Amino acid sequence: MIAYGKNVFNELSSNLKQIRKIYLGKNFNDQQVLNTIKQNKLKYIVTDNKTLDHMAQGNHQGIVIVIDDYDYYDYQALLEEKIIVMLDHIEDPHNLGAIIRTCEAAGVKSIIIPKDRSAVVNETVMKTSSGALNYVKVAQVSNLVQTIEALKKAGYFVYAADMSGINYKKVDFSEKCVLIVGSEGKGVSRLVKEASDLTVAIPMNGQVNSLNVSVALAVLIYGVVNR
Repeated sequence: MIAYGKNVFNELSSNLKQIRKIYLGKNFNDQQVLNTIKQNKLKYIVTDNKTLDHMAQGNHQGIVIVIDDYDYYDYQALLEEKIIVMLDHIEDPHNLGAIIRTCEAAGVKSIIIPKDRSAVVNETVMKTSSGALNYVKVAQVSNLVQTIEALKKAGYFVYAADMSGINYKKVDFSEKCVLIVGSEGKGVSRLVKEASDLTVAIPMNGQVNSLNVSVALAVLIYGVVNR
C-alpha cells in the first residue's frame, strides 16, 4: 500500500516494521524525518517530484512510503469494547477516513465494514484519518446481518440510523451497543435495519434535511458517549 506526507510518516514511525521503502523528493529537507530514516536504517530512494506525483493521489510533501497492506481484525477481537461502529457499505474512502478519525477522537476503537461494495483501508483512508487509523481496529466481515446476530448473542444492543427512527436524544442507549450508519445516498439497507434492535434518527430542522455520513455518525457517537 502507498502512503504519503510527512504527518503520515510521523504516525507510521511508531511501527517502523510496516515500512517497506521510502521515496524522497530531491529537495526534501525535513530534518526530523531524515534523521528517523537514517537512524533506523530505513530503505529510501531519492527521486524527482514528477515520479512522486504519479505514485501519490494527493499532496505528498516530497515523501511517499510503501507499507504493508492493512491487516484487518477478526470482529471477535472487538468484543471487549463497549461501543462498536458498523458501516453498511460506505463507498467513499474519504468518509471512511473521517469516520475513523471521529471514532478515535470519541474514544471508540472498533469499526466493522463489509468485504463487498465498501471502501477499503487504503492510502486515502490513511491520509484522511490523520493518524487515527493506528489507534482504531477495523474488521471486515462477509455478512453484516449474520455479524449483527452474533453481536446480539454477545450482549450488544444494535441501533441503526434511519430518518424514520426514534429521536436519538430520547433513547436510553445500552452500555454495550452497536451503532450502524448506511451508505451515501442509500442509508442502512432493509435487511440490516430488520436485524437491528432499534432505529434511531437525528432530528432535522433545516431545508436540506440530510447530513454527511461521517457527521451523522459523530452526532450519534457523542450521544452515546455522553449518555
